[in-house]
Amino acid sequence: MDTLAVLLREPEQLELSRLALSAPSDSDIIVDIRWSGISTGTERLLWSGQMPPFPGMGYPLVPGYESVGVVAQAGPDSGRRVGENVFVPGARCFGPVRGLFGGAARRLVTGGDRVTPLPEGLDRDGVLLALAATAQHALAGGPLPELVVGHGVLGRLLARLIRAQGGAPTVWETNPARADGADYPVLHPDADTRRDYNGVIDASGDANILDTLVGRIARGAEIILAGFYHERLSFAFPPAFMKEARIRIAAEWKPADITTVNTLLATGALKLDGLITHQAEPAQATAAYRTAFTDPACLKMVLDWRHTA
Repeated sequence: MDTLAVLLREPEQLELSRLALSAPSDSDIIVDIRWSGISTGTERLLWSGQMPPFPGMGYPLVPGYESVGVVAQAGPDSGRRVGENVFVPGARCFGPVRGLFGGAARRLVTGGDRVTPLPEGLDRDGVLLALAATAQHALAGGPLPELVVGHGVLGRLLARLIRAQGGAPTVWETNPARADGADYPVLHPDADTRRDYNGVIDASGDANILDTLVGRIARGAEIILAGFYHERLSFAFPPAFMKEARIRIAAEWKPADITTVNTLLATGALKLDGLITHQAEPAQATAAYRTAFTDPACLKMVLDWRHTA
């Protein structure tokens, strides 16, 4: 059994390739992928070669951890059933090709316990489930922040989740093209005079942002770092000392975060519409990944696998 998959041979060397798939066990399922998302955080670092070393990291690899599809085959011990629409957070099923993420393929083999059934009616937008859960994980560690920095897709999800849970966020964005599509205030930082935010969450990935944020918080407030920073972070200690600032780092989502997001989606408190701005066929993958990583107008790019053999 084999599949077509996006293969990153080395930084900026990407192609569509046919790869052998591992044979499924009794606890595995085979998923026919319909859509896969392109992450502008970790995947951009993999594509550019700036990703810090992690266990299992290396080239060649199949990127992607935001895939949705239909269960085509379910092992007797998988706990899943044929025909289910599921979210797949990547897979390791390509033999010698690294699958540290492994979701950008037409067909995947993975454990039934690793996938999440999608809420009724959620199709293409389901690729955003992992990013929404990542945003929820960042919020779950304390009081809801009042300021979100960055109005990309992660920043928008953070703002929507804060709203869904009773908060009233302000968002900073320096790119005028990304300031629209919101029912909450979106300001350039220079237009915001507030200096007493009780909580700030950064989704910009700017490694030089900490001094600015320390100057905008109230005493004892928390700064949450929700981006991924390949550069070294630093800040001036005296202002942070005077503010008794707290800095927290949010890592990857946990199952409880997916549960929270699915509940909010099911009740209508959270919506994922309007966040996917671009889509492409897998045959256009090279151009699609470059667009996703370099075009500021692209909030979220997805690959449409439905018509790929």
